[in-house]
Amino acid sequence: TEYAVVNLSRLEKEFEAGATVTPEVLLAKRIINSPKDGVKILGNGTLSKALTVHASKFSMTAQAAIEAAGGTTFTLD
Repeated sequence: TEYAVVNLSRLEKEFEAGATVTPEVLLAKRIINSPKDGVKILGNGTLSKALTVHASKFSMTAQAAIEAAGGTTFTLD
């Protein structure tokens, strides 16, 4: 399985507080070139705003950081 990888630092830079992040939005904003077999969110960087993030996988640190910032994570099938 090959995932398109996105770091927290990129989410911090590209999205406003309260935004919903989906693979389709990441593709439209050209943050990823292809959704491949899914999108994985990694915990590199910091997140200071609440985001709703939909992805195939989350690293433990990424999920903890998103929730600590007041956001929500949803794992896609």
